[in-house]
Amino acid sequence: MSSVSSSATEAPETPPEPKNAIDRYFEITQRGSTFGAEIRGGIVTFVTMAYIVILNPIILSTTADISGTMLDSEQLSAVTGLTAAVMTALFGIVARLPFGFAAGLGINAFLAFSVVGEVTWPEAMGLVVINGLIIVLLSATGLRRMIFDAVPMQLKIAITVGIGLFIAFIGFVNAGFVTATHSDSPPVGLGVGGSVATVPTLIFTITLLVTAVLVARRVKGGILIGLVSGTVLAAVVEAVADIGLKSEDNPGGWGLTLPALPEQLVALPDLSLVGQFDVFGAFGRIGALAALMLVFTLVFTNFFDAMGTMTGLAKEANLADDRGNFPRLKSALIVEGVGAVVGGGTSSSSNTVFIESGAGIGEGARTGFANLVTAALFLIAIFFSPLVKIVPTEVAAAALVIVGALMMSQIRYIDLTDFSALFPVFLTVAVMPMTYSIANGIGAGFIGWVVARALSGHAREIRPLLWIVTIGFVMFFARGPIELMLAQ
Repeated sequence: MSSVSSSATEAPETPPEPKNAIDRYFEITQRGSTFGAEIRGGIVTFVTMAYIVILNPIILSTTADISGTMLDSEQLSAVTGLTAAVMTALFGIVARLPFGFAAGLGINAFLAFSVVGEVTWPEAMGLVVINGLIIVLLSATGLRRMIFDAVPMQLKIAITVGIGLFIAFIGFVNAGFVTATHSDSPPVGLGVGGSVATVPTLIFTITLLVTAVLVARRVKGGILIGLVSGTVLAAVVEAVADIGLKSEDNPGGWGLTLPALPEQLVALPDLSLVGQFDVFGAFGRIGALAALMLVFTLVFTNFFDAMGTMTGLAKEANLADDRGNFPRLKSALIVEGVGAVVGGGTSSSSNTVFIESGAGIGEGARTGFANLVTAALFLIAIFFSPLVKIVPTEVAAAALVIVGALMMSQIRYIDLTDFSALFPVFLTVAVMPMTYSIANGIGAGFIGWVVARALSGHAREIRPLLWIVTIGFVMFFARGPIELMLAQ
């Protein structure tokens, strides 16, 4: 009598039953997680992202727009935290994934150091809103995925690397570590007379090294700890030495903010910046072509960074397949576009998914429930916005350099053995900091890629969409003569 193997007759293991409606909705048990793991993951994600409540206001408040208006750092801190809370919660509820949202560092730098040189802050935020609406439309129709696939991976990574170098360069300049020499050769130099000669620049150097060690040792919240430590050190030095703010009579002073305790540490958040945007004002001020190219650059910067980040995080959480697809991909992309609309509407800049969410995933977060925890902590943080004014520019600059270094690490994924690929990558990375413009770097890289690849035997590899985008960038670089011709 033949026997049948018991393993052959066993019924497939049934998935564990969800504990309640919340568990069922977020699929907590189904994804092998627990409420405790989700809460811990949400807290860790907030800790690693919390620096944005300090850093985003510093980036956006240091530059006056074309009318001479500057945004208030305390107001920016409040809307940064509020928008991060709203978008993180919305993404968690809709996409049900553990990806935190906040103001994207690449785009806020582009706004502060490129866009507002041509338009006002409300007009710049109006362009961000338009950018978000376009991304929502592209995501809803599936075009976003098609365009993403049309751009070669080398250029996608080069843009991230270039923005990283640009952000780091801004940090060095803001800290006084790199200064203009007021001579033809070289145009920039180290500190004062080739030395680190001021106390604020020394504080920057110490903060940079401390933060670098924390990040290298994978300390959770390393950037935030570095910011806090540097600020405490700066406050002690200021209390003892009374350095004061930089001026013509005091060239060795602090750049923009004095590291001293404000009159109050906790206050009701000032949300006056909510709704301060002008959707069509930029078109009237600089012309349709120039405004459209700024929107294009915003869309491009927003669009590729977010898709790459979400795919990487989904893989880290074991939620992505071999092609990089993950649950509710379309919904996730649409909500990411909404983040730009909401960010522009609150003047906090476009909000996007943060790679720091990987720390929460490493702690066990697997669902959108973790986002609700992170969002609640961001809401609490907005009541402490007066603390932002304590952080001196030199300390914040150290965080910019660290973030830039982290973004530049992506270059390891680029094959640089083929010069027809190396050349446009080099143009993208080099032109951004050298011209102080993310848009210029992206445009130079695209044009360099199409020309170098097409004329070196790789024309068939270039997608039609890439040709169209490149033609748009040619018009962008020639917009001055074109506008002059159209005006005649």
